[in-house]
Formats: sequence, C-alpha cells, structure tokens
Amino acid sequence: MSQRIEIVSAGTKRDLGRSVGATAILDMSRIAGVVDYRPEELVFTAKAATLLSEFEAMLAARNQMAGFEPADWAPLFGAAAGKQTLAGVVAADVCGPRRVKYGGVRDHVIGCRFINGAGELIRAGGPVIKNVTGFDIPKLMCGAFGTLGVLTELTFRVLPRPQNAATLVLRDCAPHAGLAALIAAAQLPVEASGLAYCPHDTTPYSGAFIRVDGTTAAVSEKLGLLKQQFHALDFTMLDAVETDQLFRTIGDGSVIGADGDIWRLCVPPAAAAKAIARAGADVWYADWGGALLWLRMPATAQSAEKLRAIAAELGGHATLFRASAEARSTIGVFEPEPPVRAGLTKALKQAFDPHNILNPGRMFPYL
Repeated sequence: MSQRIEIVSAGTKRDLGRSVGATAILDMSRIAGVVDYRPEELVFTAKAATLLSEFEAMLAARNQMAGFEPADWAPLFGAAAGKQTLAGVVAADVCGPRRVKYGGVRDHVIGCRFINGAGELIRAGGPVIKNVTGFDIPKLMCGAFGTLGVLTELTFRVLPRPQNAATLVLRDCAPHAGLAALIAAAQLPVEASGLAYCPHDTTPYSGAFIRVDGTTAAVSEKLGLLKQQFHALDFTMLDAVETDQLFRTIGDGSVIGADGDIWRLCVPPAAAAKAIARAGADVWYADWGGALLWLRMPATAQSAEKLRAIAAELGGHATLFRASAEARSTIGVFEPEPPVRAGLTKALKQAFDPHNILNPGRMFPYL
C-alpha cells in the first residue's frame, strides 16, 4: 500500500480544512528562495516555501505589490504572523480585500512546478503572460489544498503599487444601508480597491469602508465623487497609513476575534443583507462588497444545515473556516458537491494523484 503523506511547509494553516489521513509528513520548508524577479516585466518566480513576507518586502522595495493582497490567517489558527509561505497562500486560495478590483489568487498565478501523485515533475505555465488553450493547471492548483500535487515553484504576475490610497468611512450606518452603499460604490467610476462593512467596534470605526487608490490627484478626484454620492450620510476619511492598517485587519480576519468558531459565507452582494439577517450570527462583517461574509457561529450540524440552506437559496456557498478537528470531520468544511461535480473532482484526483497519497481527505473524504 502506498504511504499517504501530509504536505507541510510552515504549517500555519494545517487546521484549515479537514484533518489529513496521513501516515507521514512531507516537510517542504527548505524548498525556499527567489528564483527570478523581473520588476520591469512584472513577473516574480520563487520556490514554493518562500515566505510571503519576503515576497512582499521585495515587491515593496520596487514599489510593486501582489494584486490579490494575500492576507495572513496564521494567527486565527494559533500560529505566528509573518510565517506563511507562497505555496500555502496558493493552496488555500488566500486573497484579501483587493480581490474586488484585481481578482483572486488564480488571476495572478501564471506558472508553477509541482510533483504529482505518481512522482512526476510537472511544469505548467511560465513567466510569459499569454493566452492558453486546454487546462490552465496553475489556476487548478489554487484552492486545491495540496490534494493534486506538491508545489515546488510558483510564478506570479505582480502590479505597480499605487502612489496613494484613502478610505471613505460611512460611519454607524445600519447593515442594510451600509451593504447597499458598498453596492452603489462598486458601480461608481472610482475603481474601489476595498469594499467592506463592519457593524462592530473591533475596527477604528463601525460602518462601510470604501478604499480608493492611484495617484494623489486621482485619489482626490475619487474621494470627491464618493463624497458627492454619499453626502447625506455621516462620513470621515482615513489616510494611506490608516487605510493600510484597516484593510489588513479586514483581510486577516482579526475583526472576528481570536475565540469561537468561524464560518465564511459567499453570496451575491445584493443578497448579503438577507443572508446576514437570516444567519443570526453574534459577530460578523462583510468584505468584497458584501460577497464575503465572515460569521462567528458555533460549528454544529444545525448551523451547517442553516447556513448551507441560506447559501443554496441565494446562489452561494458556506465554508467552515475555523473549528475543532472533530467538527471539521463530522460537519464537513466545504460545501458538499452535487453528484456531477463530485464525479469531476474524483476524476481530477485520479488523474493527478491516482494512488490517493497527497493530503488525503483534506477537502472531502474522496479528495
């Protein structure tokens, strides 16, 4: 019988997803280091266990950034901040508030190398951004939680860092009004790079947060449009430093608190207010213009049934983000797949990992 392995580099998100039914650990932490960085071409290649903090520091030194604004979820799972790796970010599909403008992880990963379950070294994509036909394998690795291959190298397209940023805060508005304001802001010609709502005092303010960035002149013009749109509401503004601190807090989930079980509910933004009203969470907040809802609710079968029924009705899905190993195993972390999709998932697993040795059971019993 083939030995089943759990893939680990920094291990900051080992408690995200189901427990792995493994007989051995594959430590990838030494597969680290920058392979190639071409700032003039906006392309960055590094070995998979390179620290995200190192990646971001190198980009910042050249006034560049990762467009998907990777968040640091390590503290939510009791690990130290600043230790997560690029492979962990890609495998867990970790993207932050800028997703509303620049897209998710899979929109920025353009190449990868990995070892499949048959022991074969596979190279997919590369440093040249071009149209592709057939399977875009680097995108497939995003959010696969290491169940399809052991990542060894990753190539990202990166972006210029905006010269300036600011946030318009619509203070103390009720959830329905605040979420509606985010939808309205998304339709304005300001290209908002952050749209969040928090009804609690765990951030400097409660209310709706609308981030804009660009040149200093462009930011001033965008703020003017926002003030005109929301002139009837009580608002204040945050400068670039305050904006960065606020949206890092929103992205890393610390708004929700260090204790308790966490669910993440993805729904169409127009349905966010309805989803929140029906969920009845004691603590919650919204990101991605209302498309992502962080909820502190017990990890029980009743909560799972309730939230997944809400998600199904509204065209979304619910994920059990933080809970005990027992709850993650019995309730299930990810939305149960319908039969046709489950069949496709099993076929992909068979193609990439025919002996089911890579992170077995991490996402579903069959994956």
